[in-house]
Formats: sequence, C-alpha cells, structure tokens
Amino acid sequence: MIWDLNLIFLLFTVFAALAALQVKDLLASALFLGGFSFFMCVIWAEMGAVDVAFTEAAVGVGVSTAFFVATVCKTTRRTKD
Repeated sequence: MIWDLNLIFLLFTVFAALAALQVKDLLASALFLGGFSFFMCVIWAEMGAVDVAFTEAAVGVGVSTAFFVATVCKTTRRTKD
C-alpha cells in the first residue's frame, strides 16, 4: 500500500465529511456527501476491495447523491436565511 496516498485520501474524506456537517446549504451538503462517498470508493479500490468500491461508487456516489440532489431541488425554502 502507498501510505502517503492513503493519508491524502483520508484527509480529503475527513474534510468532505466535516464540510457536509458544517455547511448551511442542503445542496452543498448533498454534494459534499457525494464527495465523501467518492473518496471512500477510491480508498476501497486502493485497498484491493474492488467489489466494495464498485458498490460504493454505484450506490453512494451515484444513486444516493442523485436522490439527495433531486429531493433538495423539489423542496422550497420557508425562510430567507
């Protein structure tokens, strides 16, 4: 394994997760969660778990992010925060 590369991916993953929690906009949060899933997919693939990486890419990055974005776009804002 390439430890430097793993550390960089870990930092990107932690940043995406914390950014998804801290951001106020729901659309940005959904996109950060998609980024989190993408970096987890890359980590799984680098570790050799290609089946788990493929599942994470299909479900985590693709379907879940699309559903989150579609749901956020269908909702309306009640306040002007």
